[in-house]
Amino acid sequence: MQRPQVLFLVKFFVILIAAYLLIAWNPVNDNVIVPFTAWIARTSGWLLNLMGQGVTMNGTIIASSKFAVNINNGCNGVEAMLILLASIGAFPAPIKSRGIGLLLGALAIQVLNAVRIITLFLIGAHYPKYFDSFHTAVWQVIIILAAIVFFLIWSSRVARTRLATSS
Repeated sequence: MQRPQVLFLVKFFVILIAAYLLIAWNPVNDNVIVPFTAWIARTSGWLLNLMGQGVTMNGTIIASSKFAVNINNGCNGVEAMLILLASIGAFPAPIKSRGIGLLLGALAIQVLNAVRIITLFLIGAHYPKYFDSFHTAVWQVIIILAAIVFFLIWSSRVARTRLATSS
């Protein structure tokens, strides 16, 4: 393996581990992650109500007479955003490009995560026997793959731009 790839991997894992340790720290989890997750629940619940689902939201819980879901860590898209943060942070790119990539990537992940929460709620309410499979196998993979694909697209564009400006 060449030195730039090794450096990328080392930076990636250092950033990823540091970010995971930061969000696992109780003051950050309780004051940042939990309120963020509650906001995700409120937003998803609001969208479900627009679809006529008649849900109520309480903290990180979305409930109806048919089904309830509690959005926990692992279901809030934060881990996918951390993978994106570590990838973009480790990639040799200008700070402005990194900032734009992180902003657009986080937005894309959270939009997709809202779709995930809404579809999981609908599956749980109407097809409960499929909920566990979609929750653990299908959507977990899609969210992580989305972060990876976003990074690959972003990094190829940044690399092309760097090559074009250095020529």
